[in-house]
Amino acid sequence: MVSFAVKKFAFDHDAFVHELVDSIIGDNYPVPDRMLQHNERIVQEYLMWAMCGEPRPAGTFDLYAVEGGTAAMCYIFKSLKANRLLRPGDTIALGTPIFTPYLEMTHLEDYDLKVVHIKAPQENRFQYTDDEIKKLEDPRIKAFFVVNPGNPTGMAMSKETVGKIASLVRSKRPDLMLLTDDVYGTFVDDFRSLLGELPQNTIGVYSYSKYFGATGWRLGVIAVHQDNIFDKMISSLPAAAVDVLDKRYGPLTLEPRKLKFIDRIVADSRDVALNHTAGLSLPQQVMMSLFSLREMMDTAKAYQTACKEIVHRRIWSLIDGLGLSLTPNPNYDAYYGLIDFEFWARKNLGDDAVDYLKKNIHPLDLAFRLAEAHGIVLLNGSGFDAPDWSLRVSLANLPDEAYEDIGRGVRAIARGYRDAFEASKPRERSKRGTVKEPAQ
Repeated sequence: MVSFAVKKFAFDHDAFVHELVDSIIGDNYPVPDRMLQHNERIVQEYLMWAMCGEPRPAGTFDLYAVEGGTAAMCYIFKSLKANRLLRPGDTIALGTPIFTPYLEMTHLEDYDLKVVHIKAPQENRFQYTDDEIKKLEDPRIKAFFVVNPGNPTGMAMSKETVGKIASLVRSKRPDLMLLTDDVYGTFVDDFRSLLGELPQNTIGVYSYSKYFGATGWRLGVIAVHQDNIFDKMISSLPAAAVDVLDKRYGPLTLEPRKLKFIDRIVADSRDVALNHTAGLSLPQQVMMSLFSLREMMDTAKAYQTACKEIVHRRIWSLIDGLGLSLTPNPNYDAYYGLIDFEFWARKNLGDDAVDYLKKNIHPLDLAFRLAEAHGIVLLNGSGFDAPDWSLRVSLANLPDEAYEDIGRGVRAIARGYRDAFEASKPRERSKRGTVKEPAQ
């Protein structure tokens, strides 16, 4: 890895080895506090592959190494508020369904944001429709937050969807702030993030947890392009707001107005006063370098192929257990699966049966019955602003054989619901006076 990195990045041998050795023993605070110099260069190259896709965006990203994607979310929300880019009462858009904390954080007293949902419905293969994307034309919407590929849907935005959003931003909303959480992108072929398509407007969030199966390491990164709208918007704030920010960041620099947005995120993550001890622990940063370099050295992408094969084998096992016949979707990451029970039931049981279920049975009954009768614990999709009658399945962390059992369990409960619906209908009597049994 040392030889590879020195050759690829033209590193000085001694300086690079010193960073690795000094950091792995954790004997210093991070210097620079935002990210180690060699690690930042390595991770930037890794993110170009993992998130940005083709064509590769011009210019350079500044990175901040953080304690997983979780910390990235907290720090970004906090700094957007502190720098008056989002104020209480402002409106943002969320691409839904979405990872639950994005729904919950906006309503906290700390932020108090109004939310417009940009929906990606099942009927459109979990892509944002043209009408939903058009909502972003509203100038009252200050920012658009997405998880791409989706959680819980597992669906990445198609090239067409990315193109439509990019066209809207360039032509009608050059002021729209974007945040894209792309931790599952490595499970999709030819993945393209908004960070690669619209680098000046976008804050990128990435975590190594999913791809490398390393949630316990807490390895995340925030990416902001050196030429970005965030710095420009801060410099254009009213004089009174600029004066307040001068006072906030004055202890860090003699020229606080020149402090970049990414460095303000670093400072805000430690309440400014503790900026001198900010940054991700050095052993963690070494692990980021090792993960990134290992992926770069794997030119045949054997590891990525193996990861994809594992999750795809599991999703097809689940599909078989559900008794479905589906065609592969190239935008699907197979990391999560969303079982939209109502969508399935309308096709297979009919609208009358669904109306009966919605009138007589609580949507959470599906999840509770799975747990009680089959020992299967799944999250309800409604917590992600997915349909009420839906369940999220993680395809990353159970034995292969569990997924067919999940499918069979859902089918068993469906049969019970169908039987309850049939029993509720007045029974038809044939001409001979016998009871006609419901069709199987």
